[in-house]
Order: sequence, then C-alpha cells, then structure tokens
Amino acid sequence: MPTLGPSPSWNFADSWEAIARAIPDAPAQYGFSHRDGSELHFAWGEFDRRANGVARALIESGATHQDKVAQYMYNCPQYLESIHATFKAGLAPVNTNYRYTPDELVYIWDNADVVAVVFHGCFADTIDGLRQRVPRVALWLWVDDGSGECPNWATDYEATASQGGAEPVMGSWGRSGDDLLLIYTGGTTGMPKGVMWRQEDLLLALDDANRVKLPPTPDVDALVARTTRIGPRNLPAAPLMHGTGLFNAMSNLMMAGSIVTMRGRKFDPVELLDTIELLRVNSMSIVGDAFAKPILRALDAEPTRWNLTSLRVIISSGVMFAAETKAGLLRHNERLIMVDALGSSEAIGMAQNTTTADGSSKTAAFQLGPRTKVLTEEGREVLPGSGELGRVALRGHTPIGYYKDPEKSAKTFVVFDGVRWSIPGDWASVDADGTVQLLGRGSQCINTGGEKVYPEEVEEVLKLHPAVADAAVVGLPDDRFGQAITALVEPLPDRTIVEAELIAHVKVHLAAYKAPKRVLAVDTVGRAGNGKLDYKALTERAAKTLG
Repeated sequence: MPTLGPSPSWNFADSWEAIARAIPDAPAQYGFSHRDGSELHFAWGEFDRRANGVARALIESGATHQDKVAQYMYNCPQYLESIHATFKAGLAPVNTNYRYTPDELVYIWDNADVVAVVFHGCFADTIDGLRQRVPRVALWLWVDDGSGECPNWATDYEATASQGGAEPVMGSWGRSGDDLLLIYTGGTTGMPKGVMWRQEDLLLALDDANRVKLPPTPDVDALVARTTRIGPRNLPAAPLMHGTGLFNAMSNLMMAGSIVTMRGRKFDPVELLDTIELLRVNSMSIVGDAFAKPILRALDAEPTRWNLTSLRVIISSGVMFAAETKAGLLRHNERLIMVDALGSSEAIGMAQNTTTADGSSKTAAFQLGPRTKVLTEEGREVLPGSGELGRVALRGHTPIGYYKDPEKSAKTFVVFDGVRWSIPGDWASVDADGTVQLLGRGSQCINTGGEKVYPEEVEEVLKLHPAVADAAVVGLPDDRFGQAITALVEPLPDRTIVEAELIAHVKVHLAAYKAPKRVLAVDTVGRAGNGKLDYKALTERAAKTLG
C-alpha cells in the first residue's frame, strides 16, 4: 500500500500536497483584499506553492523539528496557508487570540516556546512593544492588511510566499503523524493551556464524520479517490483562532474543498449572508445561537433579500443551538442540514444533534458517538433512564495532553480500567432511549439551597423570551442559599428588560429553584469570538452592580 511522502503515518502536509497534485487548478481558498476589498482566489496548486515559500523561510530562520509557530491574525487566506507551511516544515502551529493584551500574548508565546509569529499588520505596534520579552522569536512574518508599512524588524509575508515553488519543502527531520498542533484554550480558571494534538489523531478524528472514511494507514489512492469531485465550499463564520472554525476548515480541506473568509473582522450577519450568496457557499461553521440568532433576525427582517439555495450544511459547536432557532432558519431554507456537535478543543465528535426539515430535535439533546459514554467521577457508566449525572467522555483519537502541564493533563485525560478517556467537563444525564441531555460544565455549576443548577440551562430559557438577545447566568454569594442565581440579560433593540417578567418566564419552563433571584439588564454579555462567556468577569460585574 503506497504511503504519502516519507511518513508512515497520516499528517496534513503530505495529505494536502497529494490533493494539490491531484487537482492543482481546483479552488482552495477565497478571500478579500484588506487593502482594496477585491476578491482573492487561490487554487490548490497555488495554495501549496505559496506554503512552500513560507515553509522555506521558517526553516531558514533556524527553526528545528517541532518548534512552534504562532498565527496572530484575523480570518484570512494566509491563516490556513501559514498553517500548511508550518506542517510542511515539521513545525507546530499555535493559535493566538487577537483579543489578548500584551501580557497575555507574552504568556502564550513564552509558554508555547514560539520561535516565529505570522501576524496581521494592524498588530505591529502591539508586537513592537513586547518583542524584547519573547527573545525566542526569530522570525516575524508581516501580513499586509493595509494598516501601514512592514516594520524593519519583520519580513514581508507576501514576498516570502510568492517565492514558493512546486517542489515540496520539508526539514531534514522530515514529517510525522506524531507532529503536533497546539490549540490554546482559555477554559474557566487559570491561564490558557495548550491542547496538544498529534496530527494523525486530529486528522482521523476530523475524518470520522465523513461518509467515505480514510483508512488508518496512509493510502494516497484512498485520499485521491475522494478528489474525483471537488469538495464543498466552506465558510468558517467563527474565528480560525478557535477550534470550531479551524477544525471545520481543516476537515473541509481534507475533502478537497475550499475555504471562504470574509472581509470584515467582526461578525456581521448581513455580510455573512451576502458572502454566502456571492460565493455560493455550501457549508459554514458557527457557534450556536451566538451566531445563529443574529443571522435569523437578519433573514426575518429581509426575507427576500438573499438567495441561499447553495447553503446545505450548518455545523455548530461550543454554545447551545436552540431548536427554535433551527426551526426559524429552516423557514428560510428548507434544504438545510444543521448539525449541532458536542465537542471541544480536547474532544472532537463526542455527540451530535442533527436537524432537517424532515425531523427536528430538542435543544441540548444529543446522540452519543460510537466512542463516547457518560461516566461518573469514579469511571462507572451512567445507565440510560437512571437519572444519574455524569461527565461526557470520549476515547480513541484524542489529544495527548496539555503542553507543559502534566497536572491538568491528568485531570482531563483519565484512564479507567486501562482505557484512556478525554473528559473536558460537560455534565449530562442519559434518557431511557439513550438520548443525552447536556447540562453544562461542572466548573460553572451553581449550588443554590443544596440544588445544582447549570447556567446554560437557565440561559437557554431566558433567550426564548421575546425581549432577550442574549443572557448569562452566574452565582453570587448568598447567606440563605449559598449562591443566588443572577442573570445578566442583553435586550433586543427597542425592547426593555422587566425583571419580574423574566423571572416568571423561567419558572414556566424550569423548576422554580432554577429561576434567577435577580435579573440585570446589560448592554452586552460580551461573548468572545468563539461564542464563549467570561463567567469570572460577569460574576464580578454582577457583584459590583448589586453592591
């Protein structure tokens, strides 16, 4: 059985090079120039050649096997292109949140041992002020975004990419499925931690959802056979700096598809819908209702404006995707297949919930994947219909741990009876029919009067109210109850939040003890680009407001 390049194990660089050889003229990426707004099209052959140019620059800068390369950019074609280059060179990509402060950037790049950074020009001043604090970084690759000239301490990315040729570039150490990708995830406590994915595990975990799966051993014929039809055109609405957007984009490239990135740097549902229509997008990744509800409001406001017949699949992960929101989207495109995936940076494909016009499903109700179980803290399986709670656990292709953090690795990646499980912390119960009811992360669980309440459950009900755009629920210290459930609620335009009305609304849908004791109107709950909430900051905000 033939193998891909020099490696006996699956890796992304060998795989994407094989696809580029098979379909060099097929589209790989679409984007827009930040200088003049013009459309950018990159075929697979060009995508691969440009990555060769960047890979050569990384190696010539002195980087050696599995050194770390940080991507510090908004969504753009250079993001995935530079990741391909990093893989080619046998190095490890490191995502970087573009919202981080200088101190947080220094922490990430120092913790990850970063030796090269690919960055958008708008971050040049920030970097200039901290460069001396990250002395390991030997190469700064500047991506022109129209914000200014290339600094004298940086190298022009475009000039570097344009020098790439057709011959694959790799270091003398070669490539391996053991080579890593690091995803730094903020979690709920402490500083961000780098989730270490072996490329082979990540590739096969992403491939597991495909109808025609790749074999466990690299086989160029099996891979190329899937390129007889050009793959779907995918738009990551979520930032590529987070797992939801990045993993879906990488999976789409493995299917010989193409990736669309938008002009804007903030989520704009109108721009999103315009782009879907303009470039005939087939699938997109979002982060639950944080993205879906604004999209639905735009469609409801102008139901005849967009032709969305090209869009067939919406994949969501990370935040609840309400059944009511899905039903609303189906009113505008009855051909949609909406996949609500339960997963995280530490576990891909734990469970899913699929909605089409032919069948709907409840909010936060999932069907477990074949390698997923709900386990108690002692490692015992939660039986269907038992009413017992447990944590969702995944075995098989999972990360090898957190970078330089064995203590946290041991808590998340647990061995029970000789089986290694990834257990990120999602609590759930199992119905008699095997359906899993997701409750939320135990780290955010509120203990009020001896009862456990999961914020996501209450937030979801609050967001069903016609005056509510978004909501966050936290627990504040309380002499009587231990913790008092407190809601911070973001109103829809021209709507008013009435505390008593929202408390009564929750009591209609949930047990009374789960209803907020107080409801605070806020201008925004401040969701990050990945749709997540900063519960620590929200708790402090609520406490300060209430004195």
